[in-house]
Amino acid sequence: MSIRSQREFVTFKHPFRIRTIERLLPEGTYEVLTDDEMIEGLSFAAYRRVATMIIVPAAHSAAMEMLSISSADLAAAQRVDASASDV
Repeated sequence: MSIRSQREFVTFKHPFRIRTIERLLPEGTYEVLTDDEMIEGLSFAAYRRVATMIIVPAAHSAAMEMLSISSADLAAAQRVDASASDV
């Protein structure tokens, strides 16, 4: 099984929530890591998302923590942030 990892940076212009994280996160730029695994047995290269993680400030310290989230929840948070900018 072959895994590929990708890293991207996502910017939020307003404080935001992600459904599985039980606190409000401050606006800013966040590192998002995704892991996809290759689907074997096809005549072309295809991948399936197996993990999405975001690096956020820790709740009660100056440290950072990596939390597992769904890509759908991240996309929803980005949509809410973009629509808040339109107001």
